[in-house]
Amino acid sequence: MSTIGVLALQGAVDEHIRMIEKSGANAIAVKRVSQLEEISGLIIPGGESTAVRRLIDKYHFFEPLQAFAKSEKPVFGTCAGLILMGRDHLRLMDMEVERNAFGRQRESFEVKLRVKGVAEEVEAVFIRAPLVRAVGASVDVLSTYNDETVAVQEGNFLACSFHPELTDDLSMHRLFVEMVENACTV
Repeated sequence: MSTIGVLALQGAVDEHIRMIEKSGANAIAVKRVSQLEEISGLIIPGGESTAVRRLIDKYHFFEPLQAFAKSEKPVFGTCAGLILMGRDHLRLMDMEVERNAFGRQRESFEVKLRVKGVAEEVEAVFIRAPLVRAVGASVDVLSTYNDETVAVQEGNFLACSFHPELTDDLSMHRLFVEMVENACTV
């Protein structure tokens, strides 16, 4: 059984761990760089992207996260994690992201989205959510909301603007567990 880590610098770490375990994989909170060697996939959770980036730098995660990604191990970013995976930060995915595109905290909302290859209705919670404004040719758009890109995949990298961990819908986490299991068999 695969072990998936959740970067535990800020955000809904426990919620992601719960969803991964319900999806059939082991999960751990990653608090030290050395723990990256123990896992087969990584989730970068939501939170405040500027704060998480500062913590990534402070605890010397930047280069190890890039090396982890280059080793073909899957990475899943949600909300702030999506921002950090883009061109302006970790550069894991060829995408340009706009922070807080849906407005402030009070404009948060929940909808059901069609996610290509996953489900016709995936529960999605948007909280100060970013948008993917542009993608490179190798990035597959999995979902849109009001004609705006909110979920993408590029090889072993998956990212969404919303918080799937704040619902009971396991669709996105099951997709990621499947990606990790497939990467382990290669």
